[in-house]
Amino acid sequence: MLPKKYTKILFICLMSFSMSLIMTLIITYINTGFDEMYYMRFFKAWSISLPVALVAISLVAPMVQKIVDKIIK
Repeated sequence: MLPKKYTKILFICLMSFSMSLIMTLIITYINTGFDEMYYMRFFKAWSISLPVALVAISLVAPMVQKIVDKIIK
């Protein structure tokens, strides 16, 4: 188990990984279809989408958390 101080970092990494994976799989399929080159196109697109997702979630997550905190209180 990891210490609680790594909660935010772990959340950002897992959320970026899973969301970019799922979205890239689906969008690559929708845009180009499924053939023998699908996985190559997917990995190329994912190599771009994963870092973008990491940065985006790092920037957006704190703002969304503040909004949720205001709504919940």
